[in-house]
Amino acid sequence: MSHDGENIMVILSSPSGVGKTTLTKKIQQKYQSFKISVSHTTRPPRSNEVDGVDYHFVSKKKFENLIFEKKFYEYAKIFENYYGTLKENVDNIIKKNDLIFDIDWQGTKQLSKYKNLRLTKIYLITGSKDELKKRLLKRNQNTTQEVKKRFESFDEDIKHWSDYDYILINENLENCFKQIETIIKNSKENSQHSISSVIR
Repeated sequence: MSHDGENIMVILSSPSGVGKTTLTKKIQQKYQSFKISVSHTTRPPRSNEVDGVDYHFVSKKKFENLIFEKKFYEYAKIFENYYGTLKENVDNIIKKNDLIFDIDWQGTKQLSKYKNLRLTKIYLITGSKDELKKRLLKRNQNTTQEVKKRFESFDEDIKHWSDYDYILINENLENCFKQIETIIKNSKENSQHSISSVIR
């Protein structure tokens, strides 16, 4: 793939319930240059989700065909459902826009293998596991069983912090957003000066 060299790719990852989707949308709303990478998934849409906006909702068979055809930059199976980032979508968007990914550590690891993708990788966490559990219950989007699964995956998720450029604690949404803005500003400046490595 090729692009103008100044557009950047930002990854936001976190355990479920930490706020990465809210922050991803907040970045897109404030910065017109950013587009959200819309993942493909086999999970059914929630009542407030729109196909093509929140996710591209596809069948398991369709997703597995795309895997076989090597169409994804990254994909993972999370809580019995597949999620993936289509190469074609990324390559088209990055030519004209900055791109933000709302993906997990598995996807980040796979994307990082593509050295031609200049990535700024940010990992979000809560102050404690108890806080995470409160947020998952408060969201009211998951069954009790799903909340339990997501909570239990926390210990596995945090083993992968070292794969990221920045670790942020999201105790206050506005403060966390300001920190992300600073990181984006630095990454854009580095990109414009043709500096390939992100300043930590």
